[in-house]
Amino acid sequence: MRFEGTIIRAMSGYYDVQTQTGQIRCRARGRFRKEGLTPLVGDRVIAELSADASAGTVTDILPRKNAFFRPAIANVDHLVMVTSGALPVTDPFLVDRITVRCEKNGCGAVIVINKCDLEPGARLVEIYGATPYPVYRTSAVTGEGIGSLGKALSGKICCFTGNSGVGKSSLLNALSPGLSIPTAQVSEKLGRGKHTTRHVELFAMGNGGWLADTPGFASFDGEGEAPILPEELAGLFPEFAPWIGKCRFDDCTHRTEPGCALRRAAEEGLIHPSRYASYLRLYEEASRLNRWEINTV
Repeated sequence: MRFEGTIIRAMSGYYDVQTQTGQIRCRARGRFRKEGLTPLVGDRVIAELSADASAGTVTDILPRKNAFFRPAIANVDHLVMVTSGALPVTDPFLVDRITVRCEKNGCGAVIVINKCDLEPGARLVEIYGATPYPVYRTSAVTGEGIGSLGKALSGKICCFTGNSGVGKSSLLNALSPGLSIPTAQVSEKLGRGKHTTRHVELFAMGNGGWLADTPGFASFDGEGEAPILPEELAGLFPEFAPWIGKCRFDDCTHRTEPGCALRRAAEEGLIHPSRYASYLRLYEEASRLNRWEINTV
C-alpha cells in the first residue's frame, strides 16, 4: 500500500515519516543513491508499506519548496534566527549571512532576540527593526514574547538556528511544553554554550506547526547549494530595494563607485550601517569564488 507523509526524523539511514494516522519508519529506495538524491527532514514523500505493515520504503520525493543541506532540511517556511544581547552576544554578521541564504532559497526569515530577561538586545532591535523581517523579543525564563512568536509560527515548518548558548532548545521547550529537548549552560570563560543538537528533527507544536532545532550558525555554510554571486547579493537584502537601479552606473557594485545611491542611503542612515557593512563583507567573500568553480558547484 502506498502512502504520503512528511519526514520528521532521519538517523542512520532510517526515515520516520509522519502520516495523518501516525509515524512509520522507512528506508529509502536504492535508486536515490544512484541518482545522487538524499531524502531530507521536511520532505513530502511517497512510500510503500511492507507486507506486515511494520515498516515502509520511501519511493518518491515530492517537489521541494526549498532545501538546505547543512543542516539537512527541506520545505522550510521560516528560518528562525535566535539571537541574544546577553552572554553569548550575537554578531549581526552571522545573522546576515543566513538572511541572504534565506532570500536565495525562498525561505522566510524571523529574528528572535532571546534572553530579554537578562539584556533587552536594543542594538539588535535597532538593526533588524529597520528590515522587513519580523522581530520578536523573548525570554524562555519569564515567558515574554512566547505567545506572540508561537502564533506567528502556527501551521508552519520552522527551523531554529543561532549561536550555541543563545537558548534555542529552551525556547523550543517553551513554545511546545513537553518536548524536553536537552539544554546546556553557557561557559562564562568561553562565552558560548555546548551544542545540544546533534541531528535535525521536526517536533510538533500542537497548532499544526513543526519546529526543528538545528546546530548553530556555523552549520549554515551553503555547502551543496547554489553559490551566491556578487552581482545578485544586493538584491538579497530586501531593504536595499528602493535604491537598487538608481546609481550613476548600471553595473555599480555599491562599494566605492561615485554616485552610488545605496552607499549614500547607508551614509544618511536610511539603511542601517551594520547591514551595509555585512553586504560589503559578503561581497568580498563572493568575489573570491572563481567563475569556473561556480559552474561546477
